[in-house]
Amino acid sequence: MIIAYKAFDKDLSCTSGGNRFQYQSHIWNEEPEANCRKNGFHCAENPLDCFTYYPCWTEAVYYMVLADGDINEDGHDSKISCTRMKLIKPLTLEEWIAHSLKYVVLHPYRANAHRIQNNQGTASGGFTVVRGKNPLAKGKMGDVLGLLKEERDSIEIAGAGLYVVDGKTILPDVWYDTEGNATRS
Repeated sequence: MIIAYKAFDKDLSCTSGGNRFQYQSHIWNEEPEANCRKNGFHCAENPLDCFTYYPCWTEAVYYMVLADGDINEDGHDSKISCTRMKLIKPLTLEEWIAHSLKYVVLHPYRANAHRIQNNQGTASGGFTVVRGKNPLAKGKMGDVLGLLKEERDSIEIAGAGLYVVDGKTILPDVWYDTEGNATRS
């Protein structure tokens, strides 16, 4: 059993391999076969990889899931396919980014998801995740800023920061570092 992440249409359905499936929450949804390229229930170990398939946060719902049964990987990203899936919990954007940061901290040598920016990033679509030796991030009101600071001599993660641009502690259009300090850049 693997903890993974999945995005759905707002009615908890999605299309895979040309077939539409209506998921049910908190029960085991089951399929006979799992192959990343053609069938099974698709999900990702890295939450950020879900944005490859559902790129707009406001047009979908995002869940933590359990993947079980026959599990297939295609090696493209962290996407997997399984024959059994249980929807555990819908996540807010802030929780989603927190889970994404945790994934990178635990797996620093895996390839970055395409939504991770290098060294400096401005939020787009409600969030940004920035990774580097001295990462900086900024955004608009309500945006979520995720920062991952690498060790000086390796790509292992030395620290992480998660902030919401609230207009009080974290201001709009101001660059912030991993510790939440405003910087000049």
